[in-house]
Amino acid sequence: MIHVISSERLTLDRLKEILDNHAKLVLGDEAVHAINKCRKYLDDKMKDIDRPIYGITTGFGSLYNVTIPADELSQLQYNLVVSHACGAGETVRPEIVKLMLFLKAQSLSYGHSGVQLATVQRLVDMFNEDILPVVYQQGSLGASGDLAPLAHLSLPLLGLGEVLYKGRVRPSAEVWTEKGWEPITLQSKEGLALLNGTQFMSAHAVWSILESKRLSRWADLIGAMSLDVYDGRIEPFLPLTHQLRPHVGQILTGERFLEILEGSELIRRPKEHVQDPYSFRCIPQVHGAVKDNILYVKSVIENEINSATDNPNIFPDEDMIISAGNFHGEPIAIPMDSLAIAMSELASISERRTFQLINGVRGLPKYLVAEPGLNSGFMIPQYTAASIVSQNKGLCWPATCDSIPSSQGQEDHVSMGSNAATKLVRVVDNTETVLAIELFNAAQALDFRRPAKTSPRLERIYRDYRTVVPFLDHDTYMHPYIADSVTFLRREEYL
Repeated sequence: MIHVISSERLTLDRLKEILDNHAKLVLGDEAVHAINKCRKYLDDKMKDIDRPIYGITTGFGSLYNVTIPADELSQLQYNLVVSHACGAGETVRPEIVKLMLFLKAQSLSYGHSGVQLATVQRLVDMFNEDILPVVYQQGSLGASGDLAPLAHLSLPLLGLGEVLYKGRVRPSAEVWTEKGWEPITLQSKEGLALLNGTQFMSAHAVWSILESKRLSRWADLIGAMSLDVYDGRIEPFLPLTHQLRPHVGQILTGERFLEILEGSELIRRPKEHVQDPYSFRCIPQVHGAVKDNILYVKSVIENEINSATDNPNIFPDEDMIISAGNFHGEPIAIPMDSLAIAMSELASISERRTFQLINGVRGLPKYLVAEPGLNSGFMIPQYTAASIVSQNKGLCWPATCDSIPSSQGQEDHVSMGSNAATKLVRVVDNTETVLAIELFNAAQALDFRRPAKTSPRLERIYRDYRTVVPFLDHDTYMHPYIADSVTFLRREEYL
């Protein structure tokens, strides 16, 4: 599969298709023309420039008033990259680094950044060859761009830093020698174009949204199984109620549950109870709100990945170079904080359903085991889910509530969007685990409802799940089964 980088609007669905199919990138003629045109304009402008231009003929940040001689402009850009590679903490997972490479190339391809064609082509080559720079999670303030992580992303262009290639972390210089590649010699503005930008934040957001969409659909399937084995009522999912409060996600969730549970023997059984706990009865309202939030954040991030986010912006046709603030992460930082809260709620209501399933009510044995007392059964998986949900609550404190001035006060308000991004990924991972624990419990509860059956759709999931996680009739080592449950959720054929 080939994807041509152009000005055509890039969607998250297209990005997922590219990643899933291991597509190769190609710079389209339109992008090549735009990049070359902008670079030529900047080169011509430098010949008779009569005023300082931030980051092109000056220092950076609070050093904006220091003019740099023309013969040192390339060194200035080199120095910028190496001096800003100050990341710390854990490394960014490879799939997100690969997204960073793509999104940086996309942003530079619009012809408003002043980079050389060779620089963008090298980013494309690294993506295509799965040569992934080692990038660290900590170091960006989410304004002035993701400076530290993007510096680490850019070091290999200079033959510096480390890359993950064929399963090994190696010095980029070694890999370049094997490939016959020469390091890029940065021209004026290029280092700033590479480091100014939101691709660290955006890549985390893209990954998180794609995972959130998957987990939202799984939450409906698992929640429906839990509802059925709990002997829950179907009335809260009927459309009449949702027509009175027509939130899109709420309506969609009600419709999905009716579809998922079509043909279930359990859901049609006469019920002795007139109401279910909120974790079942209010699924349309909670799961629906999560769906609405995912759609909102998706729309924001799709705008971002179709944008030029470095500084200054170059406009060859208008003969203008404008220093502004497109690198500031606030437009995507607040939505990322919001998505973390939404996904945390999806985990929270899932844990409550797990709690209800092991509570020893409605004909289910305590802790979903035949001999409670001798066996603890499914007591502790719920503890694990509760612990994870509690951790999510701490992670959901909005990163964007904070700002710490930097660069001698020149950069006096920052988004902290990078912290929002890395926290969001952790919340999404945690939510996956909590949902996997709910499935672990729901499948066990279903066995206690036999010979009655749930819906054909859920029976298929149950049968396939039982090929990797068995029914447990006595206490055993459970951690591997939770891990296998998480892996099972990464199968998308049921969604």
